[in-house]
Amino acid sequence: MDILNTYGAMLIGIAAVVGFLMAWGIGANDVANAMGTSVGSKALTIKQAIVIAMIFEFAGAYLAGGEVTSTIRKGIIDAAYFTDTPELLVYGMIASLLAAGLWLALASYLGWPVSTTHSIVGAIVGFAAVGVSADAVAWGKIGGIVGSWIVTPAISGFIAYLIFMSAQRLIFDTDNPFKNAKRFVPVYMALAGFVLSLVTIKKGLKHVGIQPGVFEGYMIAVIIAVIVAFIGRMFINRIKMDEKADHRMHYASVEKVFAILMIVTACCMAFAHGSNDVANAIGPLAAVVSVVEHGGEIAKKATLAWWILPLGGFGIVAGLALFGHRVIETIGKGITHLTPSRGFAAELAAASTVVIASGTGLPISTTQTLVGAVLGVGMARGIAALNLAVVRNIVVSWVITLPVGAGLSIVFFFMIKGVFA
Repeated sequence: MDILNTYGAMLIGIAAVVGFLMAWGIGANDVANAMGTSVGSKALTIKQAIVIAMIFEFAGAYLAGGEVTSTIRKGIIDAAYFTDTPELLVYGMIASLLAAGLWLALASYLGWPVSTTHSIVGAIVGFAAVGVSADAVAWGKIGGIVGSWIVTPAISGFIAYLIFMSAQRLIFDTDNPFKNAKRFVPVYMALAGFVLSLVTIKKGLKHVGIQPGVFEGYMIAVIIAVIVAFIGRMFINRIKMDEKADHRMHYASVEKVFAILMIVTACCMAFAHGSNDVANAIGPLAAVVSVVEHGGEIAKKATLAWWILPLGGFGIVAGLALFGHRVIETIGKGITHLTPSRGFAAELAAASTVVIASGTGLPISTTQTLVGAVLGVGMARGIAALNLAVVRNIVVSWVITLPVGAGLSIVFFFMIKGVFA
């Protein structure tokens, strides 16, 4: 306790620096979830994607990132073990942010799309299990996270496969693709509006204190879906094309429609991601600030200091601007060749999986969700359409994320403890 009184300001300062590093890693690695398919399908250039993501990620993080956040992310460790030695929680959270931030920086440099959530979870588990007590960790939740490595990509891949194959059958494999696109694309637009509304309602608005009931949430999403479909039909009907033109011209026109749709889905996903995943950086930072400012008392929820959310938002933007292009290229170009219609199928499937997971409490990684969806689109064209070497590297990076985060966190925890002891 004396340590917190003596070195409190210094500990908060160190936590702020490593919290910014963690947010930087989230921007560099996770933002590709929202923008990778748009770039890979050439709906957006890399520069356009980065500018759009910077705006919507920061807006999501700052406007809907939450006034109050859980001090111990995902409830994976028991705060009771730190009641008598709150300084250990402070050391551990700083060590976790440093460990996860460094791992995300390395993974982003290598172009590996890893889970930022799993990075920080692995780091927190590492210091708690080795530095405090193995009993302090809720091991059942870790089992759920490991299980999600298989379940999440499988669900999103299956949904992406169905969406892509339906577009193929209803539009692309017909005698008049453009005419059928006019008929069916508004339906896809309605579906996208419905799903993305639910993502924003479930993942974003709750942080602002607006949390509609289940029925109200679905009704709002349905109304938005109808409006989106109506507006979409108006714009599509304005597109004129020679009905006798060859199939290649029809395909190009249909892909242009899907490209516009992809830009909208990318913006919504970026906003929802910024509002949700910024907590991976600011949660542990808020814990440090709360414990220090309350003289060692550990609260379940911590009110954020005014400077924490902007720090997280700027960190995400900085990481995206400097390193984001590497992971974007892996997801957008490395796994399989994407067109706007394929990219749209992947993005809509990822958003749908996020909604399903929110409703069922399934622990998911947005990264693994989107990679699974891109794999599903590739599989629809046959195994030869996938770059298996890239897929292998991605799977390996997923498996080692938890142990690497844990190992680094343990080392940093004992180093920090040694310095301040």
